[in-house]
Amino acid sequence: MVLAAAVQLEAVLGDVSANLAACERLADEAGCAGARIIALPEFFSTGIGFVDALKDAALPPDGEATALLTTLARRHRALVGGSFLCRDADGHVRNAYLAVGPDGAVGRHDKDLPTMWENAFYTGGHDDGVFTADGYQVGAAVCWELMRTRTAARLRSRVDLLMTGSGWWSIPRWRPHSVFDRWERRNSMTARAVAPMFAQYVGAPILHAAHSGGLACSMPWLPITYRGHFEGATLIADARGEIVAERHADEGAGVVLADIEIGRQTPLLDVPQRYWLHQRGLLPTAAWHYQRWHGRRWYRRHVVRA
Repeated sequence: MVLAAAVQLEAVLGDVSANLAACERLADEAGCAGARIIALPEFFSTGIGFVDALKDAALPPDGEATALLTTLARRHRALVGGSFLCRDADGHVRNAYLAVGPDGAVGRHDKDLPTMWENAFYTGGHDDGVFTADGYQVGAAVCWELMRTRTAARLRSRVDLLMTGSGWWSIPRWRPHSVFDRWERRNSMTARAVAPMFAQYVGAPILHAAHSGGLACSMPWLPITYRGHFEGATLIADARGEIVAERHADEGAGVVLADIEIGRQTPLLDVPQRYWLHQRGLLPTAAWHYQRWHGRRWYRRHVVRA
């Protein structure tokens, strides 16, 4: 058994220095408690929302975010991972999940498809998300990658540990309230369910680190402001999908700790023959398409430096 930790972050949108400091504090809390695997959330250096500040917030592969992961890994003799906006040498930005072992070895996975307004800030990757770190075969997946069958298929029965994270925002409370409240209840349930169910599809224990707190930002192409919050849960589940530690989003920033058995097992669930593992709902489906089209144009105009 290995003591593992997942960090729940309440990020300051676009403030890299503040977010890295908060991650260091929370990871130190986990490391001092004896954790030998520590997962930070998606976008741990910036948070996520549709704000101009993020277009200039990407860090190089050997920049401050990687330096923090390396420092934490050595300080606590731990495997430490999380994702951040990473500007590569080709001028493109990617949502890179980096995991650093205590020996300094680095594994990397680039999220395959940006979600909704994320298309404005980075382009997708093409790797299989499997790398060796600290002696384990690790599978990395980020946010809505946990929603798709092809992610489960590429990791299934291949990894000993899943390191994942998300920045999953709520459905806003627009009118009619009864309709949007119903959609949000469903969205919230899905956000919490995807990580433990993903462990069942793949057959490996999972660390899922998440964001908490409120979010206000512009809506692409719409003259309104999005107001909502981050949701889901920061949790650790075993290969059977049983949650062994959890921190709900409304509990704020903090750390969950649990002993887990590292190693692949026979998956409990078969991967279905469809694109999505979970239903998205009407509003997320619409936002997926229109914000993807808008975001790719915005990215080409404002972000990429190729």
